[in-house]
Amino acid sequence: MTEPRLKASLLVQAILRRYDLEAIPAYIRRKGDPDAGTGILTIALGPQDAMLLGQARDAEGRAGWLRLGGERIREADAEAAIAKAISRDPDVYVIEVEDGKGRVLVEGLLL
Repeated sequence: MTEPRLKASLLVQAILRRYDLEAIPAYIRRKGDPDAGTGILTIALGPQDAMLLGQARDAEGRAGWLRLGGERIREADAEAAIAKAISRDPDVYVIEVEDGKGRVLVEGLLL
C-alpha cells in the first residue's frame, strides 16, 4: 500500500520554506499541476555543477527522492534532464536551490 500523497503545491511550499529557514536561496523555476504534479529539485553547487533529484517511490510505495545523474553533474546535463522530464510530464514542478554545500533539505528517503 502506498502512503497518502500531499498535493504538489503544498509540497513545493514546504520545500521552499525549509530552505528559507536555513537562509538558502530557493525558488520555483517552473510550476506544474498544483494537485497531481511531481517535483524535480536542482541544487546549483557552483557555476557549472549541480545535483538533480526527482520525486520517486520505492518498491513498497514510500515517497522519496532519486538522484538523477549521480552526486554531481554538469549544469548542461541537468538542464537536458529537466527538459526531458518536462517533455514526458508537463505537470512537473522544478525547484532551483543555490547551495554550494549541496544540502538536501527535503522530506522522504534518498533513493
